[in-house]
Amino acid sequence: MTLSFQAAVAGRGFDVALAVRPGETVAVMGPNGAGKSTLLASIAGLLRPDSGRAELNGRTLFDLDGAQHAWSPPHNRGTALLAQEPLLFPHLSVLDNVAFGPRSAGVSRRGAKEQALRLLADVEADHLAARRPAELSGGQAQRVAVARALAADPALLLLDEPLAALDIHSAPLLRRLFKRVLAGRQAIIVTHDVLDALMLADRVVIMQDGRIAEEGPTRTVLERPRSSFAAGLAGLNFVPGTLDGTGVRTDGGLRIAGHDDEPGHLATPGGSGVAVFPPSAVSVFLTDAHGSPRNSFAVTITDLEPHGDQVRVRAGSLAADITPAASADLALVPGMTVHFVVKAAAVSVYGT
Repeated sequence: MTLSFQAAVAGRGFDVALAVRPGETVAVMGPNGAGKSTLLASIAGLLRPDSGRAELNGRTLFDLDGAQHAWSPPHNRGTALLAQEPLLFPHLSVLDNVAFGPRSAGVSRRGAKEQALRLLADVEADHLAARRPAELSGGQAQRVAVARALAADPALLLLDEPLAALDIHSAPLLRRLFKRVLAGRQAIIVTHDVLDALMLADRVVIMQDGRIAEEGPTRTVLERPRSSFAAGLAGLNFVPGTLDGTGVRTDGGLRIAGHDDEPGHLATPGGSGVAVFPPSAVSVFLTDAHGSPRNSFAVTITDLEPHGDQVRVRAGSLAADITPAASADLALVPGMTVHFVVKAAAVSVYGT
């Protein structure tokens, strides 16, 4: 079962081609306005693109490129969309909410309820069968919504930030549930949480300005990001520039030396590249501490903020993590000029 999707929406600057393989879960991430919701709405049939074509398991969802346009309505697409809010029918019991899909497909009342009970048991919510949605907590309602989505037996499950509205106690439980439910299923999950991508997705797609900026296996994208957004998700400093031997030279003339942790991947000098390093690898000095194995560059502190048991020192797009004692000893304040120092061995350099 494969999804093949290509569509453009001129008014939103959206132009995306995407494929999802059988049994694969793809996480779609990106800043607000990147086109993530447009992607899901187009696949689900809630938004009609200006052009493009999509197929799911060899069945045409839409074809807007030929002379005779084809458009399959949402209920005939074999997809199920699960949003942030559960959107359960308030006048139906939990059991009847889950049984609604099978009943709409012609399953007998008894058969639909038996199927609904099995699915509620799968999501550990069968004890809620007689309740109404108003009697459920946020986590309980989302479990029921998952069961209702699965009751339609979708070929493709579409998840639009399903954990975003949950509290810190409910989200981990639901994340483990999704990991079990999505195993072997074809799914697309839109999320802002890097933990969702790491736990649930086989592959991650980063969207920016209505386009796919980068994509690949989840761990690869987060360990070797090729966009500032992906680097931010992974909590890494990201310095783009031009490759210069084993370093990167920025447009402003700063050179950051590093190493290629995957030999053979470094592009030809003169090409585009990035230097990537974690904030924990950065030391802060009041004066230049340059040495052959080190990078040292002057920055202006823009903010100081708590980060676990550390203090995160921000200087524009760059960051360093130091101890509270070190911050106090240096008397750091926003607006102050300091030197960020990072060993070349802690910097990954690669082409983009």
